[in-house]
Amino acid sequence: MSTASASCQTAPQELCPSETYSVPCTMAALSWAPRRPTSGCPSMGSPGCDGLLGSGALEDRCGRCGGANDSCLFVQRVFRDAGAFAGYWNVTLIPEGARHIRVAHRSRNHLALMGGDGRYVLNGDWAVSPPGTYEAAGTHVVYTRDTGPQETLQAAGPTSHNLLLQVLLQEPNPGIEFEFWLPQERYSPFQARVQALGWPLRQPQPREVEPQPPAAPAVIPARTPTLAPVFQARVLGRHRQAQETRYEVRIQLVYKNRSPLRAREYVWAPGHCPCPMLAPHRDYLLAVQRLVSPNGTQDRLLLPHAGYARPWSPAEDSRVRLTARRCPI
Repeated sequence: MSTASASCQTAPQELCPSETYSVPCTMAALSWAPRRPTSGCPSMGSPGCDGLLGSGALEDRCGRCGGANDSCLFVQRVFRDAGAFAGYWNVTLIPEGARHIRVAHRSRNHLALMGGDGRYVLNGDWAVSPPGTYEAAGTHVVYTRDTGPQETLQAAGPTSHNLLLQVLLQEPNPGIEFEFWLPQERYSPFQARVQALGWPLRQPQPREVEPQPPAAPAVIPARTPTLAPVFQARVLGRHRQAQETRYEVRIQLVYKNRSPLRAREYVWAPGHCPCPMLAPHRDYLLAVQRLVSPNGTQDRLLLPHAGYARPWSPAEDSRVRLTARRCPI
């Protein structure tokens, strides 16, 4: 046997005991090619969430490496409020620390998302945003919309601050499904805030307010938005409280607004004899200011002295509709 043939009978040094190799028997072959092992050494694979190769460790829904989803709670609900008028309605607060957020609905309405600074992330100010990925609260929000019509919002989280989920109603709401995972220590504050706010985020609604003795008005540092909500409302009642007059109104129609309004609201006016004076059981066109304290604890609608308040009539309705079309939001 030739030297070349003899060398072909010698297998190269094995890397694993169970592997065999095919060696080309030609003088020109300067290297050998390993054959795919049938039961060779296990592959180390990718590192797990613990940084170890081949550990297979994964994050649970709470974000804990190798966890068992026992350090967070799953929030899953359906918002079914039909809405009394077209405009923005609160759906839910998405708290800081939320993960695996998903929102879906099937209607001509549009989901809207507002950041903690009061600015809209998408579908705000009566403008529909294109589908895509948006940055909000330290995470990426994927917004999809098809001709179904169906809209979805999804985000991996965790959120770095609170987000407000709203819906821009154009037709009755068939139901909006939302879900997210929340650390256990954040769930109770979330529940308490939702119950305290009662949706809306504004002052408690008339049906939820208990009579209280008059108190001296507090000085509330506030800011006024650049755009006043404009709406048609029926005055249900009038109450003098300290140095203010509080009107209980039922919203009939919203012409313009940036912040959500509920079917019933309180409108405040300075003094016991405000100008203009609104008569109970009559319909008015109102342009009010929304005053919010810096810490967010005080939020009210104010009809300023000599503010815009006109008895509703077809002529006033046409004038306001024309103005709403011409003036930018």
